[in-house]
Amino acid sequence: MVRRLCLAGVILVSGWLLGTAFAEEFKLADGTVLSGELLAASASDAGVQIKVGDGKYERVPWANFSQADLKNFAKIKKLEPLVEPFIEISQEEKIKKTEVPIQQPARLERPVPHSLLGALSSSGPGLLMLLLLYAANIYAAYEIAIFRARPVPLVCGVAAVLPFIGPIIFLCLPTAVVPVEQTWDAAPAAAAQAPTAEAVNPMQAEGATHSGALRLARPGSTETVEPGQFQGEEEKPARPATLTFQRGQYTFNRRFIETKFPGFFGVVRRDADRDMVLVIKSARGEYTGQRISRIAANDLHLMVQRGPASEEVMIPFVEIKEIVLKHKDA
Repeated sequence: MVRRLCLAGVILVSGWLLGTAFAEEFKLADGTVLSGELLAASASDAGVQIKVGDGKYERVPWANFSQADLKNFAKIKKLEPLVEPFIEISQEEKIKKTEVPIQQPARLERPVPHSLLGALSSSGPGLLMLLLLYAANIYAAYEIAIFRARPVPLVCGVAAVLPFIGPIIFLCLPTAVVPVEQTWDAAPAAAAQAPTAEAVNPMQAEGATHSGALRLARPGSTETVEPGQFQGEEEKPARPATLTFQRGQYTFNRRFIETKFPGFFGVVRRDADRDMVLVIKSARGEYTGQRISRIAANDLHLMVQRGPASEEVMIPFVEIKEIVLKHKDA
C-alpha cells in the first residue's frame, strides 16, 4: 500500500514537472506575462489559442504579442504568413532589404599607345590602307611627271623613296620646255605654208554662191542672176515633219492628248504650232481641226472648219484609230 502511494506521488510530481517544462511565457504588449502552451493548430488571422491550464484556453490576438514573441512565431513555417504583417521592421533592416548591390561593369583595357604608322601597321586593315596610300603616291608621281614634262622613272623613283614629299617637290617645279632648234629652212617652209588671200576667203573663188542666192565674183567680173531669183532672197524654212500615231502603238486617252498636243488647247496659237493641224481618223469618219475646245475623261471636242463656219465635233477616245499631226499645206 505504501509502495503504491509512493508510485502515485512520483507520477504526479513528474506530470507537474513535465507540464511546467512545456509551459512558455509570453510577454504581451501591455506588459503582462502569460504562461501556457501555444496551440499552433488553432492559429488564424484573428490570433492564436494558448492553453493556460487544464481545460482552460485563452485566445490572444496577434497585435497583443510583443515583437520578440512575434519574431519567434515567425520561425514556425505555419505561423510565419500570419504574424509577418504585425512585425515591425527597423530602419536598419529596411535599408538592408532595399539595398541594391552595385557591381562595377567590366571595362575594356586601354590599348598600348602607338604612333600613327605603328597603329596602322599593327592590324590587317591598317596595312591594306598603307599599301593603297603608297600606290596612290606612285600614281600621283606618274601624273605629275606627265604634267611637268619630267622623266617618269625619275619622278616615280623619288616618290618611292620619299612618299608624298617627292611628288610635291616635282609639282612645285616649273614645267620643263624642250627648246626647238631653228634652221635656215624654217622661214621658207612657213612662207610656203602661209595661206593666200584666195584660200582665206573661199567666197572669192570662181562660181562660189552665198546661202542667200548671192554669187560672189572676182573684181571686174560680171555676175548673172538666175530668172525668178533676187539678190538677198532668203530660203523658205522647211516644213515640220508629219507625225502619225496609230492605235495599238499608242493608247489614246486624255493624258496622251494633253501631253502630245498641248498647243491645240489655246485660243491663240503659238508661231511654232500656228500652221499645224490635227487629222483624226475615227469610226465615224475623218476630221481635220486646228483646236481642241474641250476634253473629258472619255472624249474630246475638236473644232472642224465647215466652209466659212466652224463646228465642234465630239470624238470618243475608243473610236479613234489614228491621229496625224501635219502642216496645213502638207
